[in-house]
Amino acid sequence: MKIFNYLFAILFCLALVDCSSSNATGSDDGSMGTDDDGSTPSNTWLIPSDQVRDGGPGKDGIPSIDNPMFTNVASVNFLSDDELIVGIKQGDVVKAYPHYVIDWHEIVNDDVNGTDMTISYCPLTGTAFAWESLADSSFTTFGVSGLLYNSNLILYDRQTDSNWSQILQQCVNGELIGDTPEKIMVVETNWGTWKDAYPNSLVLNSNTGFSKPYGTYPYGPYKTSHDFFLFVPEILNPALPNKQRVFALMANNQSRVYKFSDFNNGNVLRENFFNKNFLIVGDENLIVAFELNGSNSNLTFTYDFQNSEAFFKDNEGSKWNMFGEAIEGPREGQKLTPANSVTSMWFAIAAFFPNPTIYQE
Repeated sequence: MKIFNYLFAILFCLALVDCSSSNATGSDDGSMGTDDDGSTPSNTWLIPSDQVRDGGPGKDGIPSIDNPMFTNVASVNFLSDDELIVGIKQGDVVKAYPHYVIDWHEIVNDDVNGTDMTISYCPLTGTAFAWESLADSSFTTFGVSGLLYNSNLILYDRQTDSNWSQILQQCVNGELIGDTPEKIMVVETNWGTWKDAYPNSLVLNSNTGFSKPYGTYPYGPYKTSHDFFLFVPEILNPALPNKQRVFALMANNQSRVYKFSDFNNGNVLRENFFNKNFLIVGDENLIVAFELNGSNSNLTFTYDFQNSEAFFKDNEGSKWNMFGEAIEGPREGQKLTPANSVTSMWFAIAAFFPNPTIYQE
């Protein structure tokens, strides 16, 4: 079965390349019309229209999950400790969205503790984000547009049919052009770390209503071969291997990048960047970042993950989780401000934010 799934993934990958090499024709209703060279019309995009590419499957050809089903941690038998998940926490509700499933769907429209939100994951750039499922102040769901920019997912909202860049976190085409969503913090880490921190988490399972070879990466050797691209971005930066997994702060068309190797066995950094003070905490499996202001700026933080919810602590005796919430000590109940950040393949950060600075010890 594993051999079949791998062959299926390779054939899917080759078909995608074949589809994307031809000129895009747009949808039957003309809403996604393209020029003869395969690019989209230039006068209605915030990004270079000649770099917007038809990914091949078409709108909703990669189906979003709109009725997600979940399993309790204790009943999960389909994940190994090193497999990656995207995690979210809203109040007391904690959910994990494994790459195992979302590699094949890229978007999950979900209700998390009463908040309608869209969780997106782009397997071609390794980036995950979440935002409130609103378009023009109305509840909606988001889907896969079938378009890519710098190999990154472009979503569309089903309220206005506008297109949204995942990494830029902005509507880049359509009625809502220029709008930005209400962002929600996510983390990306391995299953072993997540289940130790949140043993009561709910976990997205493969009961999606679709028949997919879950657990098999859809694009064959793509994420491990640094020179293999389905869609080559305009900018490639040789400072790091293209597909290396990194953590990045983002603001004002700039980015600051951190390598996971700099956080082996746990590390805490204080950085001043974009005229803001940041706390970056992590280990080889997880990096998170927060803006420091007010009384939090005077604290000294240290890494303190002991296979439980606490991820770091401060000099006053408070313990904080990976979402920046104080869960114990004199500051219990306080919450740090999440930084605009993402875990990503290196090439994507370099393409969206030319000449990013890389942290050096």
